[in-house]
Amino acid sequence: MTARLAHISRHPIKSHGREDLASVRLSAGAGLPFDREWAVAHDAARLVPGWNACVNFARGSKAPALMAINAALDETARRITLTHPDRDPLTFCPDDPADLPAFLAWVAGMNPEGRAQPVQIVTAGRMMSDTDYPSVSILNLASNRDLETRMGMALSPYRWRGNLWVDGWQPWAEFDLIGRHLRIGSAVFEVVERIERCNATKADPATGRINGDTLGALRAAYGHQDFGIYTRVIAPGDIAPGAEIEVL
Repeated sequence: MTARLAHISRHPIKSHGREDLASVRLSAGAGLPFDREWAVAHDAARLVPGWNACVNFARGSKAPALMAINAALDETARRITLTHPDRDPLTFCPDDPADLPAFLAWVAGMNPEGRAQPVQIVTAGRMMSDTDYPSVSILNLASNRDLETRMGMALSPYRWRGNLWVDGWQPWAEFDLIGRHLRIGSAVFEVVERIERCNATKADPATGRINGDTLGALRAAYGHQDFGIYTRVIAPGDIAPGAEIEVL
């Protein structure tokens, strides 16, 4: 079976909403355009110029309600509309300090009491990924189906907050690709490392409520808590669902 790209998603504000894309143009050394362009720093953050580690930001591993946010970005205006099952929609500009109070009011209560609370939206001029290099995450639908069978429950792909989903690989075949190159459409990727997962994946992305011990299931079945792979874009190109995936 030929492996093909099945789905593309990005997350304009780190941990605050996913957005599906019909196609994307990739640049070498960069992630998906506007993926993790912004992040929400909390009141215990110790920020440095440029990229910062995820511990400085509000995120789904500490606040599962954030996992139910959807996003729609107007790239030209740099305005985002966020939706959540427990909130009215919010449209705002993450770059505009005048819009910050409305955003903070909108997310109020999503971060548990007693934890660091969101105070500002920051950008670094590059993606604020969990990796210290601009990355594109690639995930395998067959691996998700295998874990669903072991857990006895449906697992929405959105639970994993990935960028690109592949259909046609064998379960867990992605882990054998570390150090290899992939061609998707006209873009080429270097596979760098496996993705170690956190508590955010335990939350149902439809509700933002914890409903499945994904980490426990991964450890019990496979002896690790990894799901998906991080890649670097090494040759630019256009990609869209349906594109064939070639291992180079």
